[in-house]
Amino acid sequence: MFSKKSETKPIDIETQSHYKFGMINKNLCLVLLVVGSVGVANANERMFTYAYEPETMAKGTWEAEQWVTWRALRNKAVGQDDFHLWEFRQSIEYGVTDNLTTELYYNSQQQSFRDPATGKHHGGFRWDGLSLETRYQVLNPAEHKVGLTLYLEPRFSDSDGEIEQKIILGQRHGAWKWAFNLTHSLELENKFHDTEGELEASFGIARRLGKHWALGIEARDHNELPGYSQWENTVFYLGPVVSYRRSNWWASLSVMPQVYGLNFTGNIDQNRSLELEGHERYNTRLIFGFSF
Repeated sequence: MFSKKSETKPIDIETQSHYKFGMINKNLCLVLLVVGSVGVANANERMFTYAYEPETMAKGTWEAEQWVTWRALRNKAVGQDDFHLWEFRQSIEYGVTDNLTTELYYNSQQQSFRDPATGKHHGGFRWDGLSLETRYQVLNPAEHKVGLTLYLEPRFSDSDGEIEQKIILGQRHGAWKWAFNLTHSLELENKFHDTEGELEASFGIARRLGKHWALGIEARDHNELPGYSQWENTVFYLGPVVSYRRSNWWASLSVMPQVYGLNFTGNIDQNRSLELEGHERYNTRLIFGFSF
């Protein structure tokens, strides 16, 4: 989800700090609760944070995940100087069958920026709805040359929603592993009155470095189509990803700067090599997973 403009009401710095730290404390408490519930089962670890892999969970197994995504820096030309958006997701994942996995998410976010015209800081914390992810494995990569999984995730809050679909491909070759996703999202905005399409291609490749660590690279191309009436922009991110796993937990971190962006409707952000109206200069994501 890429929101172009802040939809939160302006608040003063003291109130903003109160919301911000309250939000962070709440999410840290949820992490601690999840850690406390960890058992001894094997974790269904991920080697990438944006590209999904075709593997699904074993039947009857459970996992909790904590996502933290930091999207940083737009620019003064679009009225959002010193822009920061923190996205938090807490989830519970369950293996319905060996080929079918479901995951329930609680979504929230904290956004802040400064209006260069007035010098005033804007920001706030808001709940971003619940979403239910379903992944069905069509081809098991352990039995076929390429694994194939289909993905569907509807998300709804009190004011907007999203329906996301993915085609997930991937395979392991010795210590190497790769994944490729094609994604379409239908955004329902402004109390479900407006629509926007999003198209994305994401790719990751990584290599195991011993028993616990893996190191690789991820790439994403993200595109926005407001009202499906025009192709507004295209943005390419590229950066390293590192993952670590133990018997019952895992973590993956990717740092992806925007290396190229283009707005087809005009040079709104006054930058001819990056797209900083609806996208950020840097995207960083950390995911923890715990089996129980």
